[in-house]
Amino acid sequence: MLTSFFNPRGVAVVGASRDPHKLGYGVIRNLVEYRYKGKIYPVNPVASEILDHPCYPTVGEVPDPVDLAVIVLPAHRVTEAVDACGERGIRHVIVVSGGFRETGPQGKQLEDELAQTARKHGIRLLGPNCIGSIDTHTPVNTTFVVGMPHEGDIGFVSQSGAMVAAVIDWARAAGVGFSRIVSLGNQIDVNVTEMITAMVDDPQTRVITAYIEGIVDGRAFREALEAAARHKPVVIIKAGQGSSGAKAVASHTGALAGSAEVYSAVFEHSGALQAEDMETLFDWARGLAWQPLPRGNRVAVLTNAGGPGILTVDALEAAGLSLAQLTDETREYLRKRLPPAASIANPVDVLAGSGPGIYGLALDALLSDPTVDAALVIQAPQDWFLPASLAEVVGEVAAVHHKPVLASIMGLASVDQASQILHQRHIPNFAFPERGASTLAAMLHRREWLEIPPEEPPAMDGVDRAAATAALAGERYYELIGAYRIPVCPSQLATSAEEAAEMAEAAGFPVVLKLVSPELTHKTDVGGVKLDLKDKATVREAFGQIYAAAKAAAPDATIRGVLVQRMLREGQEVIVGMRRDPQFGPLILVGSGGVEVELLRDVATGMAPLTRRQAEQMLASTLAGKRLNGLRGAPPADRAAVIDAMLRLSRLACDFPEISELEINPLYALPKGQGAFAVDVRGTRVKT
Repeated sequence: MLTSFFNPRGVAVVGASRDPHKLGYGVIRNLVEYRYKGKIYPVNPVASEILDHPCYPTVGEVPDPVDLAVIVLPAHRVTEAVDACGERGIRHVIVVSGGFRETGPQGKQLEDELAQTARKHGIRLLGPNCIGSIDTHTPVNTTFVVGMPHEGDIGFVSQSGAMVAAVIDWARAAGVGFSRIVSLGNQIDVNVTEMITAMVDDPQTRVITAYIEGIVDGRAFREALEAAARHKPVVIIKAGQGSSGAKAVASHTGALAGSAEVYSAVFEHSGALQAEDMETLFDWARGLAWQPLPRGNRVAVLTNAGGPGILTVDALEAAGLSLAQLTDETREYLRKRLPPAASIANPVDVLAGSGPGIYGLALDALLSDPTVDAALVIQAPQDWFLPASLAEVVGEVAAVHHKPVLASIMGLASVDQASQILHQRHIPNFAFPERGASTLAAMLHRREWLEIPPEEPPAMDGVDRAAATAALAGERYYELIGAYRIPVCPSQLATSAEEAAEMAEAAGFPVVLKLVSPELTHKTDVGGVKLDLKDKATVREAFGQIYAAAKAAAPDATIRGVLVQRMLREGQEVIVGMRRDPQFGPLILVGSGGVEVELLRDVATGMAPLTRRQAEQMLASTLAGKRLNGLRGAPPADRAAVIDAMLRLSRLACDFPEISELEINPLYALPKGQGAFAVDVRGTRVKT
């Protein structure tokens, strides 16, 4: 249980100071200034009192009740202090001090000793190198940062103390309340996974937000995230999504499913919303915490200026939302009551001269319209009525309708009071309306995810596990996928030009020749693929050219031979692949295949095992999926066969954890009803 980090009966501050410039003073100041009602025990061997609270020479002399210690000491003294806390019976400790693994090997050794001491006493430890925790409802503030947000319903978990300090300052100025805020630091014990779960259990938290940099246990994180999202909205920003981890992989799948793609797939699968920046994180959090979820994607825009209205329409369309088609009754009602030159089509433009009364009348009509799922109210700056008066009207009208209302009383200098009023009424206000469109889209995505019924991955018939095991042992990847009933284009391995010519004649012209070499996996790049060969003479010539090109590219490469395949026609090339992430396990990738892979980078990534719905959604999100439907007059290809291959590869990836990467490129999808065939397959095993 992590309750004592947020609702302790007594707090001992080890390293408390009388110097207002030191962190140990800041912690005492915040406990006192922000009305903590429990006991405060400064621990300082040379001071008698700090801010009217008597000091204690050691933590062992602190009286009851005390169930939380905040340690602000030099790094080399922290382990001793934690040991003393354990002896005293304190089982929750926050280590503010830095100087641990973030400083190098010596600091890492100190951190290991600290973790061992905490485990010895059964202490739950937050940090080290963290800011601390806040609960605005208790209230308790164990940080040293000046300021505290108002009471609210947004929880924030951060691996960065600097982000916590910035959020506290922003929240105070913006008038946005928080329920809990916690800085995790180096996470030697309490981690982001546990803290997200703790936020779920907090009745005051309606939305969970998180800034994360790295995860210790990917499986546990994914499970906790999905469990949390079933109860409360979760919005996350993931920092450090570089692709350096993909540089060492050999396949297109490994290169395309890098760190960013992995985390995006985890968030999508788990129902968490992924924000691209901190501003968006708290835009979405406010909408999700304060307003009902929209029933659909139809939005009414109410504005007093054309330019902002046009920008809003563009932003709505880009976010996958649409303008509500107002009923004739609504338009007639507005026509009779708005200025003669006003626009009664959505967006509804009440013109610059209209005041709060006109806004209120129009907003009520729009929210009463059954074609409207949400409303976005915009006011461009003007100087003949106070923005605060409009904020009051918007708040009153929104309160009588159970539909989401977002506002953009535009600007900053003149709208501070209006923003405060709207936020008190739980209506998010944005300086520019495009942010409102983004927030509505996130809210709709949340509703759609919640409405998806649970689905189990389908069982795969016809799988021959014994054959697959034998094929994998010999690294025969064509046979491996064949054992899972993924159709393979018939092929034979030729080791001489004459053998290749005979095989080609038996297969039927035209044929394709492909280099087989474990070192040269990207065959096209080295001239290792020859297409549309129509007779035995051209096959012999192509065989020699492939060998010569391979030797020129890599003289020491192992050449096992050349595959001879019948050339397929009138189909579409798709890539279907898997990569095993060390944190989260197997991922499945699908997109445009063949030579377009690196050019288009048209891929979608999902977590295995896939459900049928997930496979369909992944494919539909790609250009490849649109092409399969028959783009620009082309006949539709066998989409069902592609989805079946995705599901079978997903099951294969889960059944054989020793597979590191496996890629089918291309999977050649023939016209609808004729199937899809793996033309080229490559794979690697997990290195041990």
